[in-house]
Amino acid sequence: MTATLERGFKSWAERTATSLRGDLALSPFQPLDPRQLAAYLQVRLITARQVDGITDDILHQLLVVDPWGWSALTLDQGHSALVIYNPTHPPGRQASDIVHELAHIVLGHQPATMIMSADGTLVMRSYDQKQEEEANWLGWALLLPREALLSLRRRKVAVPDIAASFGVTEILVQYRMRITGVESQVRAANASRKPR
Repeated sequence: MTATLERGFKSWAERTATSLRGDLALSPFQPLDPRQLAAYLQVRLITARQVDGITDDILHQLLVVDPWGWSALTLDQGHSALVIYNPTHPPGRQASDIVHELAHIVLGHQPATMIMSADGTLVMRSYDQKQEEEANWLGWALLLPREALLSLRRRKVAVPDIAASFGVTEILVQYRMRITGVESQVRAANASRKPR
């Protein structure tokens, strides 16, 4: 089930992503390092292995038994935030996971509620679907600016090359091209150039 984003949110998120990338001295064609954005936002990034007091049993559950059951989470530490991410995911997925959490912080969202059972085998999360979609849109705009996607696709740069250049997954490149209209815009432009 998807939530409906408020009118104007997508445009706002694209402008905000452009502004944040500008603050980091990044052009739309340069990859965004999630660690650079975290440092700019004064957010500490750690892996599950670096959590103080975490037991071997819990680490085994999180990183061996069910590594695809979680991606990243944000903890509010009062005056600062901490993002814990899953180090077992591929680098492109980690980038998306981390930037998604940082987008929640930029948007002022409250962290989701996490409850772990005493034996470390059950994790339940409460979350707001609309906030998740807002963080997705802003995070993905930060990682893959529409302007760059449109230019690269017009020059017929392949999806795997775009993904490698920006440090993200091919799935994210394809999805972002579709939801931003880049795919249909390039297809229409190519169709208008064909001889009739």
